[in-house]
This record gives sequence, C-alpha cells and structure tokens, in this order.
Amino acid sequence: LGFAAPPVWRVAEHGGVHCLRLPDAAGATRHLLIGAPADIDRLGPALAGLPVLPPGAWDWLQVQSAVPVITAATAEQFVPQMVNLEAVGGVNFQKGCYPGQEVVARSQYRGTLKRRMFPVHGEAALAAGDEVFHSGDPSQPAGMIVLAAAAPSGGHDALAELKLAALDGGTLHARAPDGPLLHVGTLPYALPTEV
Repeated sequence: LGFAAPPVWRVAEHGGVHCLRLPDAAGATRHLLIGAPADIDRLGPALAGLPVLPPGAWDWLQVQSAVPVITAATAEQFVPQMVNLEAVGGVNFQKGCYPGQEVVARSQYRGTLKRRMFPVHGEAALAAGDEVFHSGDPSQPAGMIVLAAAAPSGGHDALAELKLAALDGGTLHARAPDGPLLHVGTLPYALPTEV
C-alpha cells in the first residue's frame, strides 16, 4: 500500500487514506481503507495485485475472524462478554462511561458467564437473529445467531451466542428444536479463563 500496515485494531494514515488493520480471517490479512475516492484511487497500483472477491466474502471473512457485528436483528440482545468482545479488545473496563456499564462491569468482575459466542456451520441458510435450540432443552432457545454468511465450500458459517451448557452434548438446531443441524467450530482466539 505504500506505507506500513498498523497492528490489529490500530489505524495508520497516509495521503488522506486511513487504514484500519482488522483481525486476520481464514489465513487472510484484512484492512479497511477509508478515504475520499480520489485518495483511494491513488492506491490503485498497490491494490492492482489483490484478488477480487465476491460481495459475500467480506461477511464470510468477518465470521471467520470471530469478531461480532451487531445488527438491528441482534441489537440489545447481548452484553459484550457474551459475544467475546473483551477477548478481541472490543471493550475496555478501565475507562469510559456508557449505558449499561454497571451490568457489563458486574459480569466482568463478579459474575460467571453462562453464554459465549462460537463459530457454527450448517447446511441451511442462517441469518442474524435466528434462535438456536438444544436437543436437551427444546422448550427454550439456547442461543442466537449473531452474524452469518454463505460458506465458499457450501452451507453457511455463522457466529452463535450459546449457553455454555449447550456445548456439553446433544445437538444444536437453527430456528426450531427440529430445525437445521448446527455444528460448533473452534474460535481463532483464546477466551479469558476467568470472567
């Protein structure tokens, strides 16, 4: 790009273009470039060698990074720790003042989390806001899809906020107790051991 890429979650500026370094996903280094069209156009030669990806690739890579994106379908559904935001540097417990801060701090310093976000895969289409059910307790949702995208190899990959107890056996299903089967994957980062 003609300038050094910053560390993850940091911004570098060069010639009117801001480069935000995002977490890697599926072995790919990711950056978000922000600037006026004319400034971005000046990067043309540096960008010319990069592959052109289909429109859904951005969402799929976001799922692979396991960094949540909260949309209208999932607004006000989670505290930050339920979607692993403290694990990816998305929340600071030392500064700031915001609505709900007391609940978030209590979860961090006094509580025991009973829900976390994990990658899942299913053959059927998935969407943010879809409820997830566990075979051991089909009467109530065991979680919710946070973000989903079509997988290049088929099916759909998603990030699902789940009750930790739902990971101890049984099966997970999207949208209904007898809905499409979901398979839980592995996070690309470690979760804090004490929360």
